[in-house]
Amino acid sequence: MEQIINFFQYLLDSEEIIRTGGLVLITLIIFVENGVFFGFFLPGDYLLFLSGVFAGTKLLNVPLWLLLVCIFSAAVLGSLTGYLTGFYAGGRLQNRPDSLFFKKKYIENTRIAFAKYGTSALIVARFLPIVRTFAPILAGLIHMNFRFFMLYNIIGGFIWVMTLVGGGFYFGERFPWIINYVHWIIIFFLGITTFTVVRGYLNARRERRAEKV
Repeated sequence: MEQIINFFQYLLDSEEIIRTGGLVLITLIIFVENGVFFGFFLPGDYLLFLSGVFAGTKLLNVPLWLLLVCIFSAAVLGSLTGYLTGFYAGGRLQNRPDSLFFKKKYIENTRIAFAKYGTSALIVARFLPIVRTFAPILAGLIHMNFRFFMLYNIIGGFIWVMTLVGGGFYFGERFPWIINYVHWIIIFFLGITTFTVVRGYLNARRERRAEKV
């Protein structure tokens, strides 16, 4: 049991992932987190930003173009996997009982995001933890037009990767001392993530109450 706990702690430690797993593990985690339903808990936003920081400071000895290509490809292919999962196995997924790795409310929250933002939710969802994982699954479940899905998938993936990896690389290259404040960066991103998720949940509750009145 302790080994399992240590394994999950490792998966949630972006700094350790980058230092020990390098580009291969970063790419794999981004792939899973972007469309495999049990990957919603994995680090996404701050893993991208920190990978850019580490590349900018040369602690991750990978060219920027290769880092961008690998992460972008993983994000797009991960979402495509989620779409195909929803398209062909959406019914079974909806009927799954709640568990540690899956709760029906995740799909419901994602459905609310689609209702609010329309197909552009696929772009907005890139910056929303949990929703980012389930948005492509729901898109497949409702049989969204494949060409539209891929268009928004590619656009959203490009903006997400360029903003976070590119931003991280810029800060790492220009301000290499930022590497000493990795934990504060993670706390910052976790704060934003928590605020966004809580705010989205409260807004959704408020809207549902308004509809009942």
